[in-house]
Order: sequence, then structure tokens, then C-alpha cells
Amino acid sequence: MTPPTVLISGAGVAGPTLAHFLARHGFRPTVVERARGLRSSGNPVDVRGPALPVAEELGIMAELRAAATHATSMLVIDGKGRPARRMPMPTSKSAAGNREVELPRGDLAAILQKAARDDAELLWDDTVTSVRQDGGGVDVMFERAAPRRFDLLVGADGLHSTVRRLVFGPEPDFVRHMGVWVATMPLDGPSDHPHDVLMHNTPGRLVSIHPSTGRAMAAFIFRGPMVDGFDHRDTAQHKRIVTQAYAGAGWRVPQLLEQVQATTDLYFDSVSQVRLPSWSRGRVTLLGDAASCVSLFGDGSSLAMAGAHTLAAALAASRTDHASAFAAYEKAHRTHTDAKQRGAGIATAMLIPKTRLGIATRNVAARVLLAHG
Repeated sequence: MTPPTVLISGAGVAGPTLAHFLARHGFRPTVVERARGLRSSGNPVDVRGPALPVAEELGIMAELRAAATHATSMLVIDGKGRPARRMPMPTSKSAAGNREVELPRGDLAAILQKAARDDAELLWDDTVTSVRQDGGGVDVMFERAAPRRFDLLVGADGLHSTVRRLVFGPEPDFVRHMGVWVATMPLDGPSDHPHDVLMHNTPGRLVSIHPSTGRAMAAFIFRGPMVDGFDHRDTAQHKRIVTQAYAGAGWRVPQLLEQVQATTDLYFDSVSQVRLPSWSRGRVTLLGDAASCVSLFGDGSSLAMAGAHTLAAALAASRTDHASAFAAYEKAHRTHTDAKQRGAGIATAMLIPKTRLGIATRNVAARVLLAHG
């Protein structure tokens, strides 16, 4: 019997995880990715909760720990740029007694891509441009590769999913801006605080510096409405938005803004949620942020790994009935994503308070919670 073919759009976190487990179950996965190759660094993400057994089944825990940030505390920088207080992380992430791991998102993706490289055909520097489906399969056209037909198509291509746009409808129908923006970039060298996450808040704005293996990472997270004409691929526009948002800020911010202008590795986007009434349509389904982005603060990478495992298991259990498999996957995984989406507003309020009083209150509350946590 010919193995069922599955095209997965996106080689971030969800896509390679799905490819590996589909191959284990006897499917033939192909992964197409717009980027030209592997990237490292990026914003720190956690592998925890439902993602931990997935990582263990993949056999990648040692690699995750080798790439971990090893941050054990948060060092709050006051309004005058001075260290004000040090607070322990909610857990000492990546410590020997704790299974949870924090690492740069790009490093997580690279580890997952390595785990899947023998299980799937990988098409780099390409993307889906057209999707037509019928009762027997999905006809896909690519920007570069020749047209092909697959049994199933999975959109694991993120917040700005091409598959979702082509099959379900335009992005504004499903993506909700949360009133927050995020930018991250690698710095030129390691942090001078190798075990601290440095956090500097002003009302509605946060700058943080995260330790990492090799190069530290700076993050800018700030409140603001949707920008007219926003283009998630326009780097020059992104640099203008960040520079304007942090005009007049103190501490190291002026120097960091100079690096924003100089860097060729700036990540910038709206903090958003994705909400759809159904994650599947015919022989096409969505996975990870493409289906249910929970915002920057909601364990998206861990949920993506867990969702990929759930989808692969559902397809394996209903090999000849993709509709039943898609429904079972969505029913099981929505319980996790819906809860995280509901809690995103609380996380935003804690991370970027709107007022100086809010910042002070947050700091006191955090100390109390961590002392008893």
C-alpha cells in the first residue's frame, strides 16, 4: 500500500515535529519552508508541560538543555537604570532538578528540524501559492517547485499563515491584535549577567536582555494600536516603529536602538491571537500558531509540539478517514489552546503595566508570589 502523502507548510516548531511523528506512523511527509535555511537565536521560549513527553519521545532533551539559557533570576532595573531587585524565576529553568527548558526559539526549531531531516523531504526557500482540493487529494502549486498532488495539507506556517489565507480566507478575519508589539534581536556578545534576565519597564514599555548560549538577546515589548499599512515583512518599517516607541527611554535603550538600526536579524510583529470556528476544511488542517496563536505570552511553542503529536496520533488512528482524524485532533487540542488564550490578558498586564503605579504593584506582587511559589 502506498504511504499517504502529507504536505506540511512551515518548518518552525510544529512542522518538523509533525513530520517526524507522521513518518513514524507510516506517512510520507514533505515540509516546505519560505526561509532559505536554519536560523538560530530568536525570542526565548519554554519547552514544558505537554511538550516535555513529546521532546522525550523525540530524544532531544539533551540537545535542548545544551542550548538552554540557564536563566535563574530576573534583575529589575529601576527608572534611573540601576539594579533595583533580583527575583528568582518562577522555576529555576533548565536546572538539573527541573524538567522545563528555556531556550531561543530558533535553536528549538533547529533541533526539531534536525530530528526530522531523515523523516521528511524538505523544500527550503519556497512557499505554497495555490491550493485546490477534491475528494481524492490536494493539488498544490509552489513559488519555485513544480506543482504536486498530496493526500493531505497541513498549514503550520505561523501567525501569518499562507495556507490559512488560501483555504480559509483573509488574515483579518481570524487574527486579533492584542494591542502589543514585540521586537527581538541578538546582541554582539554574551550578557554581562549570564544568569539574569534584565528587565526595565516604563509605562506601557518593556526592554529585556536575556542570557543565551553565545550571544545575548534583547527584546522590546510595548503597547500600541495596529499600525495602518503594517507589513510583517517590511524591516525598515519595523525599525521605525521600535525607534519611535522607545524615543526618550533611558537605561541602555539608546544604545540598543542604535543596534536595532544596524542589525540584519530583527524579528518584529504584532502580538496577536488567531481564532477560527474550525481548524480544518476538507483535506486541509491548521496547526500551531496558524490555527490558534495564543499570543506571545501563552506557551505557543510547547502547544505547537503537543498539537503536532496529537494530530499525528489522530491521523494514525484514522488513516482512511481524515475528517474524523482532524475532528479528534481539534477536540483534544482546543482544550489547551482555549485556556491559554483566555489567560493572555493577565500575562500582558503583568509584563507591561500601563502606569508607574502598576509597575510598582506588579513588582511587589511578583516578589510575594515567587516567595510562596
